[in-house]
Amino acid sequence: MTLLELIRAAIKEDMPTGDVTTESLALKPRQGRAKLKAKEDIVLSGAAPFEQTMHALEPNCRVKWHFEEGDEILNGQIICTIEGDLVQILKAERVALNFLGHLSGIATHTHRFVKNVAGTKTKILDTRKTTPGFRELEKKAVVHGGGVNHRMSLSTAILIKDNHIAIMGGIKAAVTRVREHSNLPVEVEARTLQEVKEAVEMNAQRILLDNMDNEMLKQAIAMIPEGTETEASGNMNLQRVRSVAETGVTYISVGALTHSAPCADVSLVFNWDE
Repeated sequence: MTLLELIRAAIKEDMPTGDVTTESLALKPRQGRAKLKAKEDIVLSGAAPFEQTMHALEPNCRVKWHFEEGDEILNGQIICTIEGDLVQILKAERVALNFLGHLSGIATHTHRFVKNVAGTKTKILDTRKTTPGFRELEKKAVVHGGGVNHRMSLSTAILIKDNHIAIMGGIKAAVTRVREHSNLPVEVEARTLQEVKEAVEMNAQRILLDNMDNEMLKQAIAMIPEGTETEASGNMNLQRVRSVAETGVTYISVGALTHSAPCADVSLVFNWDE
């Protein structure tokens, strides 16, 4: 689904037969200005769907951005100004804010994790735990927050997980079979130190250390040769992530970046008196 198709679907969902309240007021076009305001400190993401939603209902509106995506915005600052027919902008308001609030929320949440590992070599990764249809937007929001994208889809990278290992009867068999059919780098999930040993023996390019406590992470990293990437995953939160980074892992993957980020608090303020 393209961004335009997603926007059209969202508008159709919000007003399948029009905006009965606004249309019942029988308002004539009213040229004016509205301002998008931050109501908390945020990191901006979602400018494109916000602006394109406005243009979908008010093609002649002009949006002037005062910040770029990835910028930190303080509570009370004006993010952008929109000029055009305020009646149509009013109809577009909720859908546009839903996009920008959700995506800026992800960027802001990601930024908190990134700040908590600052000064270490560890990078924060996202996962595929995304809203259906929103993956590209949500992963872009992670980047705006300073994070790094893991695989975009099942088609873009190999990750041999517990069920693949179970199906094949072990890590060695799974890695061997995959390499018979693909030249892509291999990442292997390991839940025990024995599985870490097996992944190392199979020269996996990255080893995912799943649901290990910090002590086990340290032991696992000591077993893994330099040059092999490591990724810690499972039960990651803002309180724990620093101590995990200090074990020396290359990456920490955090599903919460996309599946549990609070919506950023923003509002559209209309100036009806101009």
